[in-house]
Amino acid sequence: MDRRAVDPEVVLPVRAGRRNLLSGALFGVGAAGFVDEAVFHLMLHWHHFYDRSTLAAGLVSDGLFHAFAWFAAVAGLFLLAGLHRRREWWAVTWWAGVLLGAGGFQLYDGIVHHKLLGLHQVRYGVDLLPYDLWWNGAALIVIIAGLVLLLRTRRREAIDG
Repeated sequence: MDRRAVDPEVVLPVRAGRRNLLSGALFGVGAAGFVDEAVFHLMLHWHHFYDRSTLAAGLVSDGLFHAFAWFAAVAGLFLLAGLHRRREWWAVTWWAGVLLGAGGFQLYDGIVHHKLLGLHQVRYGVDLLPYDLWWNGAALIVIIAGLVLLLRTRRREAIDG
């Protein structure tokens, strides 16, 4: 029988680890969305969330996207406050979640939004290949960094446990 199914000393840390990961991932998604919106939509004017219609539709889609990003970040921070209140915040696991959330969001955006659905591209009027490689490559680097941090916490739990 799986020891976690009956032993509260094992179940509670597993749940705390998952909550840390979820809190970090939500915050990471929100942070990546905010950076995308602020840098590529507002400052550089490279694209809008939805570029297949009018400028007005693009701006409205940017507003909805911005609201989604802030909702994800705030939800992650509320979960973080609960972790602190219960003294269950694990910094390395939380930061692993932030990196996985941010990198996962960017990779999803690059593959699904840019290529599969064609909602927008990274930039227009240029050869897209370098931009796509940079966009998705950066996402993969961030995901790998998050996985390395997560594996560090798993190894430490195995050694300490």
